[in-house]
Amino acid sequence: MADASCVVLGLGGCVDYELKLTADVLEQVVAEHGITAADLTPPAVVTSERDLVVSILGYVARGGGGEHYVASAPALESFAARFPYRPALGGTSVRAGILMSRLGVPSTLHLVSVNDTVRRLLPPDSEYISSGAEDTFYPHLIVQYDRGLRIRTGDLDITAPFPNRLIYVNDPANGAMLLTADLGDRLGKAEVFLISGFNAMRSAAELDRRLAELRAHMRQLPPAAVTYFEDAAYHEPAFSRRVRDALLDRIDVYGLNEDELQAYLGHPVDLLSAPAVADALTAVHALIPVPALVLHTKYWALVLGSRAAAYADALDTGTLMAATRYCHGDDFTDEDVDRLRRQPRRPESVAFAAELSRRMGDVVHCVPGFALDVGNPTTVGLGDTFVGGFLTAVARRESR
Repeated sequence: MADASCVVLGLGGCVDYELKLTADVLEQVVAEHGITAADLTPPAVVTSERDLVVSILGYVARGGGGEHYVASAPALESFAARFPYRPALGGTSVRAGILMSRLGVPSTLHLVSVNDTVRRLLPPDSEYISSGAEDTFYPHLIVQYDRGLRIRTGDLDITAPFPNRLIYVNDPANGAMLLTADLGDRLGKAEVFLISGFNAMRSAAELDRRLAELRAHMRQLPPAAVTYFEDAAYHEPAFSRRVRDALLDRIDVYGLNEDELQAYLGHPVDLLSAPAVADALTAVHALIPVPALVLHTKYWALVLGSRAAAYADALDTGTLMAATRYCHGDDFTDEDVDRLRRQPRRPESVAFAAELSRRMGDVVHCVPGFALDVGNPTTVGLGDTFVGGFLTAVARRESR
């Protein structure tokens, strides 16, 4: 990889406040707000700390993950102040870039908001361009919880069946998603381009303008460049279709997770049932007809497309690095990665991958996840880390 100009990662980034839920504090907040079992209907809009807590409880009860716009920035601040939290850099492109830097692949990040925290935490070999005219600070609340977290207060008795993470956002900079004037010039040298972040926009007219501007910039991409689009939970769900309609013909690889898959289909999918997943893949590929569709889940990762095998190494690298983050967070060593690489894969995932291959043939390549038993896992940024690992392998291949 020659330099950071070969990989352009966009389109937004942020500062995250990462916190871990604890039963004692959450029970105290539930009691303070008088929340009962009858109140656990998810709010359409989070407008207060009470709404935020109700939303969190609903996810914990089913072990789910998600992302939401919060109309009240003070609600985020008051909730975060109740727990110890860690400032970190967030956004798919930024987390992917941090991981790629760690693996020896520098990048150029397109940002919409910069501040002293961003400048301090960005990797030294990363370049960045920013559409922000001045420093801004709109922290995102990242709520992690462990499997087995139990909330018992009043008539509530909720236990988390899985660990997961939740994202709550009030961020005008990512909501506007302004693009720099020189983005096209940067793309003219790129071998890999990551698109993410439109999910935070809330104005249809502004979104359409931004998509048109992005398409104009993308005309400068070299013909051989690989464009990867990573999906997300849209704050305005209807905007997902607008983004796909505008960009699909320029996307080489389209990535999503199990939450996004099930949202598209409108029903849950048994992720260890090869027939159910085969049907789901057929349905979502009809909706998203891209050359390569990547689906990364807690059990496995796969690519669907005519050249699925060409992404085998990328899938494996993404899966390995996401598992490393799950086990060790940001503080992993090369020895941790090597040790994890030798870990056995989940038996049920191995059986699933073999059955899916028998059903679908060479059009799909599936990598089973690792068998992991971690008492205090990191659940935030796993998809972003998968993307970073995947794109590291793609970038190395493209630069050869």
